[in-house]
Amino acid sequence: MKPELTLAYSPCPNDTFLFYHLVHQNLSNMFSIKEELHDVENLNIAAETGVYDITKLSFFAYFFVMNEYKLLNCGSALGKGCGPILVKKKGKKISPPEGQKILVPGLKTTANLLLNIYLQKNFEPIPIRYEMIIDKINREDFSYGVIIHEERFTFEERGLEKVVDLGEFWESETGKPIPLGAIAIKKGIETGLQKEFESALRKSLKLAHKNPQDAKEYILKNSQATSLDVVNSHIKLYVNKFTEEIGEEGREAVYFLLEKAAGIGLIKGSAKEIFLC
Repeated sequence: MKPELTLAYSPCPNDTFLFYHLVHQNLSNMFSIKEELHDVENLNIAAETGVYDITKLSFFAYFFVMNEYKLLNCGSALGKGCGPILVKKKGKKISPPEGQKILVPGLKTTANLLLNIYLQKNFEPIPIRYEMIIDKINREDFSYGVIIHEERFTFEERGLEKVVDLGEFWESETGKPIPLGAIAIKKGIETGLQKEFESALRKSLKLAHKNPQDAKEYILKNSQATSLDVVNSHIKLYVNKFTEEIGEEGREAVYFLLEKAAGIGLIKGSAKEIFLC
């Protein structure tokens, strides 16, 4: 009897696009899949106790579970021009963000890590589900927040303005793509099965590109955004060459982010090899 692997990922369009064929078709005879969809910070927290065999999680969150999980070379959300954005209410005169309470989409998100790097830890992060941040700022419950995912495409029409694009900040400081989200697999799973899962994931991504209409209903059902244009823009931005194969450039960016997190005291230690060989 083939083993059942537990798989968790977010309801965001890039993830549902990536995993649709894997969970709805039999792409391997070596395993079956039991999937769950959760907000990225819930996935980050679940990874701390190893709830799932394979999970999507933020790269920052991964740095805390490096001893338990390996990163897949396929499936990452990483690139340029796709980073989190620090925003405020449009036209509102407020004090600079330094020293303030700032909404973040989770303490273990890469968004929070980037804000820590940008503000040199001089702020108080207030974690909240990412889709609630814009409304909280519009109600003036908080002056600042960091938006991710679909909100990147809608914040201006919803009355907010950019303070700083944290991805652009990272790129200008480092010249590297920004590592946002990863797919990790438990180290305890047999190596051959790990590689078979990665192979099946590559097949799923290829099928998604070849037959984009197949997953449209599934993607829209799970997305916070209901506009097909926003969903397509989201997929185009976050599903890119690094998703297909993280490559040497992507790996270097991940290791550099790890060094930055350690350098400002947010994590301890380093890693020699964190990717599936």
